[in-house]
Amino acid sequence: HTTTLSDGVSWKYFHFDTLFSAKQYITLFDVNLNKGIRVDIPYVSEGFIKTSEVAADSNAIAAINGSFFDTSKGGSTVFFRKNEEIINHTKEGFNPYRENAGFVVDKSGKVSIIRRPSDDIDGWESVEAQHLLTSGPLLIDEGEPVKQLDQPFNTNRHPRTAVGITKDNHLICLTVDGRSYNSYGMSIAELTEIMQVLGCVQSMNLDGGGSTTAWAKGYGVVNYPSDNKKFDHKGERSVVNAIVIITDQK
Repeated sequence: HTTTLSDGVSWKYFHFDTLFSAKQYITLFDVNLNKGIRVDIPYVSEGFIKTSEVAADSNAIAAINGSFFDTSKGGSTVFFRKNEEIINHTKEGFNPYRENAGFVVDKSGKVSIIRRPSDDIDGWESVEAQHLLTSGPLLIDEGEPVKQLDQPFNTNRHPRTAVGITKDNHLICLTVDGRSYNSYGMSIAELTEIMQVLGCVQSMNLDGGGSTTAWAKGYGVVNYPSDNKKFDHKGERSVVNAIVIITDQK
């Protein structure tokens, strides 16, 4: 099912009965970055905010939740740069494979997804970017699936949020619902396969689980967030940052 949200931004969803031998509810925004559409990463330094709230405040056309955060007091637990200023360094002890990818918006507004430049915890400091939100694992790099660690975070099925860039410069923002009989969620390998099928040549995983949220202007939350343990649109978890899509169209 496809709905045009604006010129260059479409919202697509489908409830699969037997995808990877399970029910799966997938929602995605297909953003044509060649149309001059702006991508931003609003955030809060303290406390929490819902993806839907920050999207509305940003006058966005669409939004998904961002990266990992401290669920007790707020603030990012991974490296984050906004307007060229470092807001957070990766928290000491954080799993490296869950922050080995970066979502980059440069000064010109170009969006890209990159691999962490080194294994050092501060390796992200060398990346020049207007905005840089890190997360992981990296799913696809230069068109090839990335070999993943055999860790429960990767191999178990969970709600997932991911972003990818296609060869023709479209941004794919995707959510997979989970923890429900109506949608089981995906492993990282399954998520990677979906992003490949959608044509992504670079892709990364974002925060998932109860955080997984997709929002569209005029429709509200359009996926089925799992934080209330119900399969409805009301289980949105408060987070600390989000990726928002902004157009100049009314």
